[in-house]
Amino acid sequence: MDWSPLILTFKLALITTILLLLVGIPLAYWLAYSKSKIKPVIETLVSMPLVLPPTVLGFYLLIAFSPNNSFGNWLNEWLGLRLIFSFEGLVLASILYSLPFMVQPIQSGLAALPKQLKEASYVLGKSKLRTAIKVLLPNIKTALLTGTVLSFAHTIGEFGVVLMIGGNIPGKTKVASIAIYDEVEALNYNTANIYSLILLGITFSILLIVYLVNGGYLKKFSR
Repeated sequence: MDWSPLILTFKLALITTILLLLVGIPLAYWLAYSKSKIKPVIETLVSMPLVLPPTVLGFYLLIAFSPNNSFGNWLNEWLGLRLIFSFEGLVLASILYSLPFMVQPIQSGLAALPKQLKEASYVLGKSKLRTAIKVLLPNIKTALLTGTVLSFAHTIGEFGVVLMIGGNIPGKTKVASIAIYDEVEALNYNTANIYSLILLGITFSILLIVYLVNGGYLKKFSR
């Protein structure tokens, strides 16, 4: 039993989730309050990974990041970045693929807040940034938790995108989903079952905690 695919999977999920929080919160804020004419276009682009086959996204990222492509060659020559068949490429691909799972819950949470909350903060002289950090975000803890957990769990289960971008390099890009596929192909069903059960148990536990917290069940049990 090789544990490196599981370790790599959770490392990828953790890094991706942290970066998605940094990217997703400002993007969700803009989508929740913007009246720009391009807002529907941005919302469409953000939501596309929900319906787009992962291999399609992975294929175009593979083409874009290839050193044979002008953009990929520029990344390699000027920034020293070779994103295909690398862990860094997996992170970037995972961010793009899991983006709607972070953005949409936070956007919905912000849009559901009373307008008076933000307006009152402005009247008291607080800036937009301070209002967002001190007033708005603390009032959408449920949405933040949901976005964080869904992004983490979704990254754990990625297959098509990570296979196209990362390939199958042990210790570098071979995540658990790829390892399961390899073990099934090699008819090692016992090992594939162990990988699968671990992922199943962890994702079930994570999602159960979210539903318990968001539904207020933990408070009921503690009484």
